Formats: sequence, structure tokens, C-alpha cells
Amino acid sequence: MKVTSIVETIGNTPHIRINRLFGRSHEVWVKFEARNPGGSLKDRIALTMISDAEKAGILKEGSVIIEPTSGNTGIGLSMVAAMKGYRIIIVMPESMSVERRKLMAAYGAELELTPASLGMKGAIDRAMYLKTQIMNAWIPSQFDNPSNIQAHKKNTANEIINDFPEGLDYLITGVGTGGHLSGVGEALKEKFPSIKIFAVEPELSPVISGGNHSPHPIQGIGAGFIPVNLHREILDGVITVSKEEAFNYARRAAREEGLLCGISSGASLAAVAKKIPEIPPGNRVLTFIYDTGERYLSVEGLY
Repeated sequence: MKVTSIVETIGNTPHIRINRLFGRSHEVWVKFEARNPGGSLKDRIALTMISDAEKAGILKEGSVIIEPTSGNTGIGLSMVAAMKGYRIIIVMPESMSVERRKLMAAYGAELELTPASLGMKGAIDRAMYLKTQIMNAWIPSQFDNPSNIQAHKKNTANEIINDFPEGLDYLITGVGTGGHLSGVGEALKEKFPSIKIFAVEPELSPVISGGNHSPHPIQGIGAGFIPVNLHREILDGVITVSKEEAFNYARRAAREEGLLCGISSGASLAAVAKKIPEIPPGNRVLTFIYDTGERYLSVEGLY
């Protein structure tokens, strides 16, 4: 396969059957987003948000991209910005893994770290301040940018539908910005009306379930607020997962399935494990491997 730039390799990720974690009574599949060139699901929205802003005349030569992120969107944006020649500043909580920071710096991004205790809200506030201080600055604003949802509705969802024309029974997936759950979920509900959709969030930050936010170690989900891009009306329920459950299933995925994945992927697999006793045998379940475990090797107690 020949391509003219790295961004042409984004998407068309494989669906992999899980064979050992849950037995063979159910069909459990993961969409393996670690295969994207920047190593995560967020490469998709990085390209779409930047491309849409260029088409709208918002982003042009000399513009500066500033984005608050827990990590993966920052990596994806840094990769796309490097290819297109934009200066980029990433604002992220200091609690995110050191590998994520180093990856963004490798692409040429400038990093601003905010206190872990302030969560994603602290990073968002800092990004908004920086925008007032830097000329020609643009914030993609992944939590409410409609391009986020559209990237998944038009691309990710179509890949799933093409591979599963016979349908899916359950979609169980985490919520960071809400974009992939809303985009994929809406498209799948249209195509397969009987599908059940469950959101996954940290036990320590059950805001979708109606609880309160507190700091938690499940990087990539549980921003501490309900994002605009999360369309809750498509949800059939929410599953909360503890740190221990997320870490355990990330380790098990590596050791039993050969899938080296991150903490949020472990959380979604743990959510499947919690839900599967209620799911009729033979049903087909889909979740996501959002990124590669290589960017969490420094996280104590994970691997």
C-alpha cells in the first residue's frame, strides 16, 4: 500500500475476537484502535477536527493549535500538526503518564502541565487562558466539537457495520469526550435498532451515573463532567469500574489474548466481564482497545 502522508493510514482498524477472557459462550470483539499511526482511537478525531477547521477557514498558515487533553488526543493532534506544519501547545493534567508527554514532545508539541487535583477542568481553564495570550490561536475543543462525533459516525461506525453486517447485540465502551460512543452508537442504533449501548466510567468519578467526581487513575475516561458530545439518550445503562478491575483486565488482555492495551481499555474489558452474566449466550458484544499499553509501562502496578 502506498500513501502520500501518514494521515492516510488512519482508520480501517481490525476487529479482533476475544477468545479466552470470557469463555466461548458469547462473541466478544474489540476494535483494535492501537493500530492507528499515532497509536490510539484519537488519531481519527485529530485529523477530522483539523481538516474541518481548515475547510472552514478557521485554521490557516500561522495558526497555533492549543488543546486540553488527557493524552491521546494530544498525541494525535501533535502528529497531524507536525505533518501539516502547525505549532501546537498541549495542556494536560500532570497525572497523565510520562510516555504520553514524551510522545507529544517527540512530535514537536509544547507541553503545559496542570495540577492533577484540578482534573480536566483545570487543563481546559488553562488552555482557554493561553488562547487569550497567543495570536491566531485555535482550540479544537474535543469535548464539544461536532467534528469529533462525525469522525466516528462517518468512519468508525461504517467500518464496524461493514465487518458485522449481521449486526451486534451490545456496545460497551468508555466515555472520555463522548465522541466515539455518540458517533458510533447513533449509527449502530440506526442500523441495528435492538442493540444495547452501555457507557463505562470510573467508580471514583461516576458523573454519568449521577454521582460526584473525584481524582482517579483510569487515564482516558472519566473527565469529571458530562461532555456536550455525550448523547446520553442513546444509552441503555452505565457500568462503573474500579482501578483494580481496570488494571487487572489490562494485564489479562496482554497475558491471555496477546493484546497490550492501556488502562481505559482494561476498564472496558472489565465492564464487559461485569455485564456478561446478564447477556444471553450467543450474543455478540463489541468494545474497543483504545490505545497501546506501551504508553503506560511507567504506571506503577499496571504491568
